[in-house]
This record gives sequence, structure tokens and C-alpha cells, in this order.
Amino acid sequence: MALSSISCFTFATIVMVGILISGQQISAQVCEGDFQGLVKECARFVSKIGDKADPSQPCCDIVKKVDVPCVCNHISKDVENIISMQKVVFVAQFCGKPLAHGSKCGSYTVPPSS
Repeated sequence: MALSSISCFTFATIVMVGILISGQQISAQVCEGDFQGLVKECARFVSKIGDKADPSQPCCDIVKKVDVPCVCNHISKDVENIISMQKVVFVAQFCGKPLAHGSKCGSYTVPPSS
């Protein structure tokens, strides 16, 4: 059973990486940052699969260098089907790049900080 869960998580992560990389060319042209690094280091922390967890230092290092609001403006519905927008907001805040209350990330509206 555990192996099956790990396989599903791995598959979902690979799919998410594929979707994000396919949209990367558009985002990379208009947003600053290392998008391949963002996907590689942070995908597991924003996946809808699994519990919310504090992101790793390498993930935060990449997040600190990315224009998070710009990336948020380019998140499609397809990507939102795979990643948790609440986790995206959590990771950005944890890494010191909080999104403003009321701002949009994809179609998600950022709630007040708790």
C-alpha cells in the first residue's frame, strides 16, 4: 500500500513538472527567476497530494529569487488542478515572500494571515 502511495505521488509530481515546464517558456519571458529550480525544489511542497509541510531550504532559496506575484499571474487552471494554491501561499510566506492579502494567485484569492 505504501509503495502504491509513493508511486502515485511520484507520478503526480512528474505530471506537475511537465505542465509547469510547458508553461515555463511563457512565464520565463515575463517573470524573473529560476523556474526549473522552482519546479525541482518546490513541487513536492505544493502538490495536492500529501500533507502541508515546511519547505526545504533549497526550495526557499529559489522562492526568494522568483517574482512570486508574476508567477501567480501565469498559473493556469490545469496547473491549479495539480497544485494546492493554499500550499503555494504557505510556501511563499514561509520562505519570506508572502503574498498580499486579497491578491490573486491563479484564481485563488489570498486570505488574511492567521
